[in-house]
Amino acid sequence: MGPSQWLKNLDALGEVCQPIVVDLWGHGHSPAPEQAEPYRPAAYVDAFESIRKQLEADTWFLCGYSLGAGLTIRYALTHPERVLGHAFTNSTSGFAGVKQVEVWEKTAAEGAARILEGGRPAIERIPVHPRFAKRLDSDIYDAMLMDAELLAPLGIANTVRYTTPRVSVREDVNSNERPALLLNGQREKRFQPMREFIANAMANVAIVDLDAGHGVNMEAHAHFNRALTEFITQCRTS
Repeated sequence: MGPSQWLKNLDALGEVCQPIVVDLWGHGHSPAPEQAEPYRPAAYVDAFESIRKQLEADTWFLCGYSLGAGLTIRYALTHPERVLGHAFTNSTSGFAGVKQVEVWEKTAAEGAARILEGGRPAIERIPVHPRFAKRLDSDIYDAMLMDAELLAPLGIANTVRYTTPRVSVREDVNSNERPALLLNGQREKRFQPMREFIANAMANVAIVDLDAGHGVNMEAHAHFNRALTEFITQCRTS
């Protein structure tokens, strides 16, 4: 969505690391390429690796939110030697099963066309648009609405077409080599079966359940910050 969603987290994270916020294509201040290739999950992994090199960081921590979680986990699976640890929040797309992926593949073109034809009003009807958020502090809510004005219809449409149907890492997480942490917003009921799948199938993962919905880092920011900073510290000292 943009850097505003991390307003309540950056100061705390800054005590244990140097936070770097990355906007997906068409989100925040990132451009919205016309071509399909940049939106593919493998291309995102390459883009993240390019960012790491630009930062001159031999290793780093990752934290993926929602759709981004599927991408950061994919990076950790692809480049485990570069990852000290990786955390992630609820991600239905990142852990989608075969049937759900098939549905997204069949409906992607139609969904993208609605966004391109409808423009910003079509984006505002998407259920995860911040205007539907109910448990955010007013400063985050207002800042996210401002960031939402930057959402590019082309970028969102291409995400629907080329990222979401291919982002799931469900079949690969048993090979995870690096310490991982799921920060689970347990009020998001549809994700809880995936939480159980992660607990049983993902290697080297710990889970912290938080009293929040999908926007766990915003809704339960104090507990989120404590859990994530402790995880980072533990990874550094282990």
